[in-house]
Amino acid sequence: MTIKQISVFVENNSGALNAMTSVLAEHNIDMRALSLAETTDFGIARIIVDDVYKATTVLKDAGYIHTITPVLGVAIPDTPGGLNKILGFLAEAKVNVEYMYAFMGIRENDKAYMIFHVADPAAASAALVSKGVKMLEQDALENI
Repeated sequence: MTIKQISVFVENNSGALNAMTSVLAEHNIDMRALSLAETTDFGIARIIVDDVYKATTVLKDAGYIHTITPVLGVAIPDTPGGLNKILGFLAEAKVNVEYMYAFMGIRENDKAYMIFHVADPAAASAALVSKGVKMLEQDALENI
């Protein structure tokens, strides 16, 4: 139950992120989530999009180096302690969370979504599903 995250290497200078997002915008690609990490010389834009194939094709054609990584889209109870509850399930299953960020593409009455990159996606999915946690699937991103 993973979704595909595209990690795009972007130079760390003025206008570089704008240029990358312009490529996506010009091709009608909808970003559903975004996280940006940086170093002195470059950044990594981690994005979740509605059409992975189209996004990776246009990014490649525009000269952007990128990778695709499986991540989890997890429904978090939208209450105080909701994230803590999910992190507890993962800790109980001995799954390491390497990074995470908010997913703004979906919001339900009592749930928010987050993207998790974990050391073992299969174990994490199994642990969360066994606790009744709703997971986001790749196909759902195309219909939101």
